[in-house]
Amino acid sequence: MPAINKAEIPFALLLLPFLAGLCVAAYFPLAGYRNLLFVLFVGIMILFIGLNLAYQKLHIYKNRWLGGTLMHGLLLISGMICFNSNREIDRDDHFSKLKSKYLIATISSEPKLDGQNLHFIAKVEQVYQNNGWAPVSGRLLITLKTDSNHQPSLHYGDQLILPARFNEIERPQNLAEFNYKSYMAHQNVYQQVYLNGKQVAVVGHAQGNALIGFAQRTRLALVAKIKANMRDTDAIAVASTMLLGYRADLRKEVQQTYAQTGTMHLLSVAGMHVGLVYLFISFILSFLTKFKHGKPVKIVLSVLLIWCYALITGFSPAVCRASLMLSAIIIGLGFSRHISRLNLLAVSAFILLLYNPFYLLDVGFQLSYIAVGGIIIIQPYIYKWFFFGNRFLNELWLVGSVSIAAQIVLFPIGMFYFHDFPVYFLVSNLFVVIPSAIIMFVGIVYLALPVIPILSSALAWLVEHTALIMTKTLGFIEHAPFGRVDKLWLSPFEVMLCYGLIISVICLFIYKNKIWLKAGLSFALLIAISISVKQFSSISTNNITFYSVGKSTAILVQNGDSGVLLTDMKPTDKNFHYSVQPSLDSMGISRLEYCTTHNDAANPFLKKTGNLIHAGNKTVLIMDKAFAAKLFPHKLSLDYIYLSGSPKLDLQYLTKNYTFKMLIAGNNNSAYFVKKVEVEASAAKLPFLNLKRNKAFIISSN
Repeated sequence: MPAINKAEIPFALLLLPFLAGLCVAAYFPLAGYRNLLFVLFVGIMILFIGLNLAYQKLHIYKNRWLGGTLMHGLLLISGMICFNSNREIDRDDHFSKLKSKYLIATISSEPKLDGQNLHFIAKVEQVYQNNGWAPVSGRLLITLKTDSNHQPSLHYGDQLILPARFNEIERPQNLAEFNYKSYMAHQNVYQQVYLNGKQVAVVGHAQGNALIGFAQRTRLALVAKIKANMRDTDAIAVASTMLLGYRADLRKEVQQTYAQTGTMHLLSVAGMHVGLVYLFISFILSFLTKFKHGKPVKIVLSVLLIWCYALITGFSPAVCRASLMLSAIIIGLGFSRHISRLNLLAVSAFILLLYNPFYLLDVGFQLSYIAVGGIIIIQPYIYKWFFFGNRFLNELWLVGSVSIAAQIVLFPIGMFYFHDFPVYFLVSNLFVVIPSAIIMFVGIVYLALPVIPILSSALAWLVEHTALIMTKTLGFIEHAPFGRVDKLWLSPFEVMLCYGLIISVICLFIYKNKIWLKAGLSFALLIAISISVKQFSSISTNNITFYSVGKSTAILVQNGDSGVLLTDMKPTDKNFHYSVQPSLDSMGISRLEYCTTHNDAANPFLKKTGNLIHAGNKTVLIMDKAFAAKLFPHKLSLDYIYLSGSPKLDLQYLTKNYTFKMLIAGNNNSAYFVKKVEVEASAAKLPFLNLKRNKAFIISSN
């Protein structure tokens, strides 16, 4: 197998130090080092230019490493400066740093209705203080509660005036809980506000980017056209998502079906969708090649139409990457130029990251670029494993080789983010080839043509029933025996080790050097050691976890891979899936018993009698309204008292009847009760923990 020619991928090599700089700035605050970074950048730049001017005089050619080192240093610092300059929270005029009564903000994202709540992001432009309005910067996550009597009709570009009652987005409170605070920070959003729809007034329209506003109105009109001739809501949602990137109507169950069968890429407009659109455009414009200057006209129109499609679908990182790459390929092939796809991939990443460095933290961006990079490098070698004389089988294997290559490189990061692996991904991806092509090609024709009664209905019927068949078949694959391996949790260190192993194996096949075999074996050994240590630690863990979940109670007693969950929640509750289930999976608990807070329980590591819990060497008393009135002739010795349901008591009663180390207030207590107990505990210098808006409390029961 031929080695990769470094001369063909200069951007791919230069992108690495720039990415390293972005990563450093993303995970380490550098706001206080702006001047130092700028001085370093200017100093290295002057040195770099000076050495180039004196290249022969100083015999720099004898030390070729010097120029490369300086260039990499410049790119590293450039990445830090680029990311830091785009972090809006560090700006002095960020709206959160000024006291204000009212805000003027312009909606910068498409409003989405979830139940009775309308969610959108708005760019804050002015704040009202005592002396008038002042210009500011920053973005705000706004949630409006609507009802049947008042449902505000809001769109991109609408300018709003609203009260300045924002709060910082809360951090995750339980182990392995989705970090919504970090997710929004990756979009440069750090504050949120919950308001009634009547508290917001629209003071202007079409205040956003005119081009984006036009694109969003066009997309909504096309979605309405899809809905006009289709009936099944799931089919409409799938078609709207695949054709236009409109996900507002997509049910979570449908998303789960595609995710757990390894076909989620169908619901994220990216390379495949842009490629199919280009094939359609190329077919429509093929007549231009018959004219004298038709070829350049076709190139220009193809590129323009591809970017129009990218605009309508929302300019996601994945579709921008695909559009940039495809545009370069179209132009290059039009002038008969050889183009390295890997270099084009790096160029597109560099352009997008210069435009918005926060794309680096976007999961879709990461998955898209890793998948395409893996396909470019690995797929040709996988494709050579088999050759079929039958053309259809050969094309089928081509699709299969692409799917295998993508899954190989996405496996580690997929485990890190989603914690499961679709076993039948190859079957799923081979099956969806034809249905997805039908939906895309027929759907584009349907949307492009004016309404023609019989033809439009026929095209819509074909798209609808193809989407239904595809979704139902994937649902069958999803529920097939051993359809997926779940509860796979990798640490960031283990993800890096996995990619080290993958890169070592690829380099071994390409360069045929034993050093890569040794590197691969070393990475495999480190992965085995890390997983073994984690497994041993999990088996030997004995903990009690007090969860912080809504207005509910949840206490987990863990003994290795077994556990008893004392809770008033049902496993089907939304809060349970969001806050409790991820921690159970990450702890490696495979055998779990449920017990309500009022029932007794007994097993080798737990004994619960009434409100009293004995777990290992720890004793916990659940103090609720029913238990608060009880008196005892002697003090009971406890480790922890868990306050639940605002029992009618004071600290004097507790200290008189119990000896304990700490008071823990659950989430189902009133704010008044918690504040009262907290003040009394502080005066008595007793440890007190309020679980509301605090992390879950974990203690060892050994």
